[in-house]
Amino acid sequence: MIKRNRLFGNQTRVTFCLPRDTPPGAVSVVGCFNGWEPGRHELVARRDGTRTITVRLGPGEYRFRYLATGGVWLDDDSADRIDEHGSLLLL
Repeated sequence: MIKRNRLFGNQTRVTFCLPRDTPPGAVSVVGCFNGWEPGRHELVARRDGTRTITVRLGPGEYRFRYLATGGVWLDDDSADRIDEHGSLLLL
């Protein structure tokens, strides 16, 4: 799930959210906004049974995917679009 909150100016706070145990192990959100660097934005477990990470992004198009333990790649069904290149976020 993706949550978006407009901030002052042209920035948007984007929160990436997955269930705590699905998929198991560590999960990072990787994309063009972080150089596709695994581990840079690792999701953190929350008390409500989810795990999340929040980033601030300016206007534009952003490709991203989730990378789970064992090299498992996942797309986000709540993205603006999903295609052969992964998930797309339009801000």
